[in-house]
Amino acid sequence: MIRKTGISAFGMASFLALALPAMAHPHVFADGHVVLDIDDARELTAVRNEWTFDKPFSSFAVMGLDRNHDGKLEPSELKPLAETSMKSLADYHFFTWVTRNGAEVELSAPRDYTYRFAGGRLTLRFSMPLKTPAPVGDDLKVEVFDPEYFVAYTFPEQGAITLAGGASGCRATYIPPKPLDDQIMATLAAIPAEQHDLPPALEDAAVGLANIFTAKCS
Repeated sequence: MIRKTGISAFGMASFLALALPAMAHPHVFADGHVVLDIDDARELTAVRNEWTFDKPFSSFAVMGLDRNHDGKLEPSELKPLAETSMKSLADYHFFTWVTRNGAEVELSAPRDYTYRFAGGRLTLRFSMPLKTPAPVGDDLKVEVFDPEYFVAYTFPEQGAITLAGGASGCRATYIPPKPLDDQIMATLAAIPAEQHDLPPALEDAAVGLANIFTAKCS
């Protein structure tokens, strides 16, 4: 099922309050990592995201943030950017969904959100607590993706997910998205810059863009 944000994908530009150069979908690339917090009752309590953005996007994002002109970006200089990002990402469900038996599990407001800039790349970390902890099992699934494919998320096949918390005897599984075929990629490349949303013909393809994370405890 495709999650609709209700706001065009180009609204993601407000995510970092900057104007991006015109290019085809996707516009932003991020390397991701997910941490699942599982308590000693073997319930998922929070999803922690870590997204490291590509260098071109990162360089746009941090323009003008080095206010003391020391060539470094201090936590205090990045804090307003993190706050702005959280407000904007709220319109996109933080690109994070938790479902149990196919029904959506409610998430609380994000916490512990920070930016780090290193090696020319900007990394966003934040935690999404569940309003009510959910038992870990085959019926519980975490998805991270942008259904409008403005942002393309890539997770390593090994090390995409980490388990944290007090639970023992648990293991995690990462299911990567289906690769897009050449025809779909060509169609994406042909989307004009002023067209924000994916055309209906590509909506079915967007269903397969989800990075899926599960956990089991024995």
